[in-house]
Amino acid sequence: MSATYEPSLALVVQGRKRVELGGRTFLYDPSEFLLTSIDLPVISRVIEASEDSPYLCLRLKLEMPMVRELLGRDEIHVAEVPSDNPAITTAETTLGLLDAFSRLIDLLSSPRDIPFLSPLIQREIVYRILRSAEGQHLRAIATLGDQSHRTAKVIAWIKANYAKPLRVESLAEIAGMGVSTLHHHFRSLTSMSPLQYQKQLRLHVARQRMLLDGMDAASAAFEVGYESASQFNREYSRFFGQPPMRDVRSLRSPEAPELEFLSDRNAQTSARVR
Repeated sequence: MSATYEPSLALVVQGRKRVELGGRTFLYDPSEFLLTSIDLPVISRVIEASEDSPYLCLRLKLEMPMVRELLGRDEIHVAEVPSDNPAITTAETTLGLLDAFSRLIDLLSSPRDIPFLSPLIQREIVYRILRSAEGQHLRAIATLGDQSHRTAKVIAWIKANYAKPLRVESLAEIAGMGVSTLHHHFRSLTSMSPLQYQKQLRLHVARQRMLLDGMDAASAAFEVGYESASQFNREYSRFFGQPPMRDVRSLRSPEAPELEFLSDRNAQTSARVR
């Protein structure tokens, strides 16, 4: 399935999943978690699951203000990450991280403790990520002025304005970079160009409008910014494997798997427990 992953940590406790971003592939299972530092359109597939042992995963959204606050503490020292690293990675699931997630889930049995203890445990989880080798990925995105952070500002702008025409020169001004420098860092983080990123966001949102809001293909195309319905049909078929309405009919069938939907009009994604 295609989905847009927000900054988050995905911890699998049963089964295995594959995520594709551009030409890169990431596998994660109970031994490794998936860390995503920015909003990324991906293709995902559960590759190990059965009726007796279904795929089970918890996805925790990461709040960048909390990440920045913890980075300011003296006891956290995170090495700088090379600027050509992607904003998604896998890493070992340690016993400490698994214990923190277990305590977070245990709070469901004591709802009165959630408002106080949940933020503390989430801070512990972010702390453990930042102390790991993979913490540098989060540091680069969260650190103000860093090239990865400035590129992330452009990604956030596209995400909030995906239906508007895109001018790379304007994006470069937002980032405070030259056009070629922005292209380099954008592709390093997302494995695609700004135009490709915008296109994938538009297709994801159009699919949601047709599936959840009952829109026809032409209306969905125009709402997400396409000026030509035929171009939308071609790009949709190329990306999802079949024309829009046929794709929607197949997704509505009882045999279709659950989708990971964008959750609102600004292309935010929903965090789901599976």
